[in-house]
Amino acid sequence: MTLSFPRALLLGAFIAASAGIGSAVAAQPHMAASVDLLRQARAELAAATPNKGGHRARGLVLIDQAIGEVEAGIAFGASHR
Repeated sequence: MTLSFPRALLLGAFIAASAGIGSAVAAQPHMAASVDLLRQARAELAAATPNKGGHRARGLVLIDQAIGEVEAGIAFGASHR
């Protein structure tokens, strides 16, 4: 089963929002999985044709921000265990 971009993005956001913080990176499988899903979503969006009224480009920026936030959460959790 292949996830559509919106579903993959929503799933990644849900996983990131519901993951517990406070354990080591290896013990944060949901956070790690959400980063993977966000990267997959970014690759799909990057492969789309560029002329989308600026929305594709803005989506790429937002996905990059989401990846950064989840990675920051992973780092925070690893430093506060």
